[in-house]
Amino acid sequence: MKPLPLVDTSTTLVLAECFGPTCQGEGPSCGRRASFIRLGGCNLSCSWCDTPETWDGKRFDLRQTLTRTPVEEIVARALVGSPGIVVITGGEPLLHQQQRAWDDLLVRLDAAGVEIEVETNGTIPPTAHTASKVTRFNCSPKLAHAGDPEAKRINGKALAVLRWTGRVAFKFVCATAADVDEVAAFARDHNIPERLVWIMPEGTSHDRLQDRLAVLAEPAIAAGFNLSNRLHITVWGDEKGR
Repeated sequence: MKPLPLVDTSTTLVLAECFGPTCQGEGPSCGRRASFIRLGGCNLSCSWCDTPETWDGKRFDLRQTLTRTPVEEIVARALVGSPGIVVITGGEPLLHQQQRAWDDLLVRLDAAGVEIEVETNGTIPPTAHTASKVTRFNCSPKLAHAGDPEAKRINGKALAVLRWTGRVAFKFVCATAADVDEVAAFARDHNIPERLVWIMPEGTSHDRLQDRLAVLAEPAIAAGFNLSNRLHITVWGDEKGR
């Protein structure tokens, strides 16, 4: 058997997929033209996760779903079609920020003149270099219904660092009015202004999103929060690469 070729890990990142141009489907940039870089790995295991193939080695062969890919190649693919935003998502992308290739990714995207959004679960604080290059952190702390214990899914220090960047929006996946109450308590506990909070329905089908939006809209607005649909699900359903 021939030995496997060596890969320079200083110039590569573990990639699940890179696609676009499409649109940002959630949060304050909803509807804007964007491309997505989805990296592998996550430090949580949400029961309703819609991208388990990026981290769940019990259900998926991660050698098939994840590929170590040169940053130069990732950036070239992300910039196809000249998107205004490049969204780095996962999994949990901030797991990669101690790698030199992560810094290179941000530098190259910044030099290309695109806005950079990072989707994060809020458990890992961004480094100073990351914070200096990112246009907005879309932070999605996980509520109790996600299934992980509170100590694992909530990191007050990381949330504070994200707030201090001045470039963060908090979006919460909710299914019931009680979930909105939990968000309100969370926001009070972590000094998150209501204007920075988006309530988003859990679901991967148009009908489920609509049903949950009807339940969530009034309590979210009454609490002073913003409301977000999942536009990509409304348009394309649960189709990958959208």
